[in-house]
Amino acid sequence: MATSACGTSSASREDLTGEQLFSTPFPRSNGRSCATCHVPEDNFTLTPDHVARLLETNPDDPLFNAIDADDPTAEKLTFEHLKKGLVRVWLTLPDNVDLIDDDGNVITPGDRKLFVWRGVPSIADSALTAPFQLDGRMKTLEDQAQGAITGHSEGGEAPRSELERIAAFERDVFSSNRARSVAEVLAGGGAPESAPDVEDELDLTPTEERGREVYKAICAACHGGGNQATIVDRDIHDLAFPVIKPDGTVLYEVPATDPPTPVLAAQPRNEFLNIGSAYETFMGQLDPDSHVFTRDVSFPRYRYRFYTDDSRREIAADLPPTPPPGFDDDPGGDGDPAGLNDDLDSDGNPVAGPNFGLQLFSADPGRSMITGSPNDFEAFDVPTLRGIGKTAPYFHDNAADTLERVVDVYSDHLLSRFPSLTLPGEKEPDDDGDIGPPEALTADQKSDLVAFLKRL
Repeated sequence: MATSACGTSSASREDLTGEQLFSTPFPRSNGRSCATCHVPEDNFTLTPDHVARLLETNPDDPLFNAIDADDPTAEKLTFEHLKKGLVRVWLTLPDNVDLIDDDGNVITPGDRKLFVWRGVPSIADSALTAPFQLDGRMKTLEDQAQGAITGHSEGGEAPRSELERIAAFERDVFSSNRARSVAEVLAGGGAPESAPDVEDELDLTPTEERGREVYKAICAACHGGGNQATIVDRDIHDLAFPVIKPDGTVLYEVPATDPPTPVLAAQPRNEFLNIGSAYETFMGQLDPDSHVFTRDVSFPRYRYRFYTDDSRREIAADLPPTPPPGFDDDPGGDGDPAGLNDDLDSDGNPVAGPNFGLQLFSADPGRSMITGSPNDFEAFDVPTLRGIGKTAPYFHDNAADTLERVVDVYSDHLLSRFPSLTLPGEKEPDDDGDIGPPEALTADQKSDLVAFLKRL
């Protein structure tokens, strides 16, 4: 009887259920199983607390493999990124994309790969959404499982029957019975937007009821439907997709309006969204006093050149764009390290990239490394918000450690850009000095929303 390097015979693996396979190290691997990073007792996520406890009590655990060390080639491995719940993910550049330096010189490595740091999403409620991974690069849960075996467990190709059992187990993990009932509707052919509103059965407090109304007003446009992950208002969604010029800056209407009006790129079939989470990470790298949870660990600093096709002759966009001549990264010492909207072009419009501010580098290209489209620069999947109260930290790279911080980021840095997503009420000054437009939500609206999110 053949026995794997991890001590499990091939015959015995055939008898394992999907749940058992999920927690069993893969043959010819680095000793990891799915449960190494998707920790069952932590709602199938990887939390900083879990990593810290395990590093102290069992530093030889397979989690502490060199592939997720801060520097895999170091003589003594350290795991500061892993202690933030981050794992290293390698991506292959599309044929129409190069890496460039600050001066625009192509510096693409020979293997055409780059790495990013990302959090570990929960498998709970995976039956509600597809495709999978934060950038949607996996079409099925079976594909996702094989990708994890190859990329994180350094194993070989698993038998299809094992992948199917693992995927079946994952499809049966839910954050609540309400989520399960929505999945049953979808499995029967129902559309997310026509699924019953299962939150009607909740006995909500007055605070949570008010939070539900805030959710409907500002969140449901993109986190809609019974799965809380369906884009139901394309007009709102498309506000985040400006036309990008070849130099990487946003195209605005001329003559300039007050406030400036970006020309929008139609995205009728795009289910992904740049909410500025990678931009938050960029800002956190510049400001050690920021609220960004991962500000004290380093992220890669990339610039990308997108071409119109894989011949790589005609430039579609350089992102992030090169700062304008004479750019000062903190003009006037006003605490605005990115110089947001300080530079105007000859038409009186901002000189800004897709995040509507000046940006020196990108820590994660997001969906654009799957599609090769500059419109997908730093865009990520729209996740279900079901069970979100159990899956901290948040965003694709764990930039926020609490739901309160998530709502602060949305109110101050995203929703505030769009008048239709700003709710009435007097806004309190925030601790960034109110750089940019006022917040979209009042303090009470934010706390009410957090209370409702924790019930989802």
